[in-house]
Amino acid sequence: MRSIDTAQRRARLGVRHRLAYEHRAAAATEIARSMVVLHATDPATVYLSVGARGLDLVPADVEKALYDDRTLLRMLAMRRTMFIAPTELVPALQSSCAAALATKQRRTYGRYIEQADVIDGDVAAWLADVESETHQALLALGAATGAQLSKAVPRLRTQVNPTPEKSYAKPTNITTWVLVTLGAEGRIVRGRPNGGWTSSQYTWAPIESWLPEGVPDVPLEQARAELVRKWLYAFGPAPVADIKWWTGWNLGDVRKTLAQLDLVEVDLDGVTGVLLADDLDPVPAPEPWASFLPALDPTPMGWQSRDWFLGPHAPALFDRNGNIGPTIWFDGRIVGGWAQRKDGEIAWRLLEDVGADALAMIEAEAARSAAWFGEVRAIPRFRTPLERELTA
Repeated sequence: MRSIDTAQRRARLGVRHRLAYEHRAAAATEIARSMVVLHATDPATVYLSVGARGLDLVPADVEKALYDDRTLLRMLAMRRTMFIAPTELVPALQSSCAAALATKQRRTYGRYIEQADVIDGDVAAWLADVESETHQALLALGAATGAQLSKAVPRLRTQVNPTPEKSYAKPTNITTWVLVTLGAEGRIVRGRPNGGWTSSQYTWAPIESWLPEGVPDVPLEQARAELVRKWLYAFGPAPVADIKWWTGWNLGDVRKTLAQLDLVEVDLDGVTGVLLADDLDPVPAPEPWASFLPALDPTPMGWQSRDWFLGPHAPALFDRNGNIGPTIWFDGRIVGGWAQRKDGEIAWRLLEDVGADALAMIEAEAARSAAWFGEVRAIPRFRTPLERELTA
């Protein structure tokens, strides 16, 4: 079994994740393709992830790719997580992840409606009819907020209490349920936000605005194989457990998918990993590089087993739910963390000694991050121990 050491894994990370200086990209869509998808649970992450990997890119370049060129699309996919995906990958994501999520969400929301006993007749048929009417209304409007759609489709204002047994529970209308289901099904998409690039208050648009013919059907196994092949090129070599975690699939489905691919097993410092058979040649180490990556960036969130780049720093950089905060990287490993203070200052702290040359690169990256934010202040969606300390 061939051995691939940590140094080679870090070299691949620097090159293929567009973090090494000489491999940074000139377009947001190119960056998204390199990462397979970009994490988008926190809207600011998308922009900051692109900024860290881009050559002279600014937030307007990301907005152009998303909402003007529409070469990127926001969707729920693996692990019911929000991502920004290149539009050509949407069919594979829809078939391999989102379609099952839509089925699950519809079943859950239908059960809530049935238990609330707020309609007469077949709940599944009623809900399907509301979904169809909502999609048609959005096609007519072109783009709309949830509030605007609930005026156009009165049944979206149907009130349901999903947890009546809870003392704090209260009825809510079904607008968000229907929109989330339609989005997961690939019939509508989150459009331009109302409050700038850190906002999660989106308008909605029909999928036809991005893909005029809708999302093409791709056979399930073909879709899974395409997704894993792209992941292995960007993140491999890696243990099978990392693929299972990233996709959110069960182990049987992961192994069935891997059987379709031409792979080799490799030794990763005593742990067995897999790698594409045509990707065995070593990737030359790039020149030393530094980077400030945002919370939930796709690089640290790409693996479940992170010791080879995280070291002992998890307690300072993760919250209790397993979310990673803003991190400082040098040459393929995490060496510190950072935060934006209320006045816009980028505060940062190293968690290990990196030497004078690395320190100079890190200081330059801190300045780049501050310039990317400009006058924008991003409110964290969660807090990590180090981020709290830096902003206290």
